Amino acid sequence: MKVEIVSPQQKLLDTEADMVAVPGINGEFAMLDNHAPIIALLEKGTVRVQGKNLHVDEDNESFFQHEKTKDKEQLKLPIKSGTVEMNNNRVIILVEL
Repeated sequence: MKVEIVSPQQKLLDTEADMVAVPGINGEFAMLDNHAPIIALLEKGTVRVQGKNLHVDEDNESFFQHEKTKDKEQLKLPIKSGTVEMNNNRVIILVEL
C-alpha cells in the first residue's frame, strides 16, 4: 500500500509499505493491504510503518527511528496528534509533531 505522512511544514514520508500502525483515540490499530476505508483521529503516540524497502528522503531521516531486521524494516515516528485516512490501498496521515 502507498503511505504518505505529512506535517504542516512538509511531507515526511512517501513510500510503499506492508503495514501501518497508528495511535487512535480509542487505542492503537493497524492497517494492512486492502483494509476497509477509514478516517480516524490520532492522539499522542507513535506511528509505525513496516515494509521491505521503505524509502525516507535524507532530509527527513532525523524524524524517524529506523529499525532493520533480515526480513523487514520498521520506521517509528512520535506524534502529538493527527488524522489518518485509508482508501483504495492509500494511507494519508496528517500529523502534528
